[in-house]
Amino acid sequence: QVQLVESGGGLVQPGGSQRLSCVLSGSNLDLYGVGWYRQAPGKQRELVATITGTLNTNYADFVKGRFTISRDNVKNTSYLQMNSLKPEDTAVYYCKAWRRTYEYWGQGTQVTVSS
Repeated sequence: QVQLVESGGGLVQPGGSQRLSCVLSGSNLDLYGVGWYRQAPGKQRELVATITGTLNTNYADFVKGRFTISRDNVKNTSYLQMNSLKPEDTAVYYCKAWRRTYEYWGQGTQVTVSS
């Protein structure tokens, strides 16, 4: 059974940094594309960044130049490095792994940007 577990969320001050991790179990991460999404209260879930098995990356305009997605297939882990955080980045962050018609979601980790 494939499972994803995110970690690394918490409270951070505006302008600060945070690194989120997403660990996949039950399979090999190198078989999957990985995406990070977020959902703020009262808003729809939105795409933040994706990374394919060939390391092609894609970012939402609102995080370009601030966030970096990466993956370590040996550790079965994807990372989202978030710099220059803003209060509007406050949300629950989710990771998703997909392969062909299958997709798996983690339970999410809360990131709160506030002074």
